[in-house]
Amino acid sequence: MQGYIHSTESFGSVDGPGVRYLIFFSGCAMRCAFCHNPDTWNMTEGTLMSADELIEKAIRYKNYWKDNGGITVSGGEPLLQIDFLTELFRKAKEQGINTCLDTSGNPYRADGQWHDKFLELMKYTDLVMLDIKDIDEQDHLTLTGQPNSNILQMATELSDMGKAMWIRHVLVPEHSDNDDKLYRLRAFIDTLATVERVEVLPYHTLGVFKWESLGIPYRLENISAPAPDRVVNAEHILRD
Repeated sequence: MQGYIHSTESFGSVDGPGVRYLIFFSGCAMRCAFCHNPDTWNMTEGTLMSADELIEKAIRYKNYWKDNGGITVSGGEPLLQIDFLTELFRKAKEQGINTCLDTSGNPYRADGQWHDKFLELMKYTDLVMLDIKDIDEQDHLTLTGQPNSNILQMATELSDMGKAMWIRHVLVPEHSDNDDKLYRLRAFIDTLATVERVEVLPYHTLGVFKWESLGIPYRLENISAPAPDRVVNAEHILRD
């Protein structure tokens, strides 16, 4: 089995605990207005690789991982290639490698064959970093092109099954940087029993050049990064 891989990084320090080997999957159905990796949207533009090839590359750096490092799979959206992802994580666990899934949750379905595959994947997943772009469904649709009800449902199921989670939230001025919505998100997070960490990710424009190079209009061109006090405010509401 092979999967479409956009790129890899040897020493990630902000995508899960410890030092991580990062694997970025190709393909994403969401069209987040603030996406800094629009070059990962097209799945078939990636490089086909096998799980064994990726683990062979990753394990070269195992000495740097120490007790809490390992592999983090991001994207794009890894759950679009759930069969390959499951094989990768299963083989990683056979090698004693800690596994972390960074996902938007967009492909999640609560029943059917896909859900059966999701349950199998979770057997080999140590940590899920779940991005909640916006707690309001209509605003989530505006920002990403996709609804959020299934994403919130996924968070609840992960909590119910006892799966460790980190929640990530991109703070976008005039959109998700809204106290009412931040309190609503906090109220939802408080219903989850397994959230170990909440990360506020300030919106930035570092990926705008990628939109320009791909010829895609950037919808947030008049939006600046949030002021430092707004970041502190969001962290206070969501984490304290």
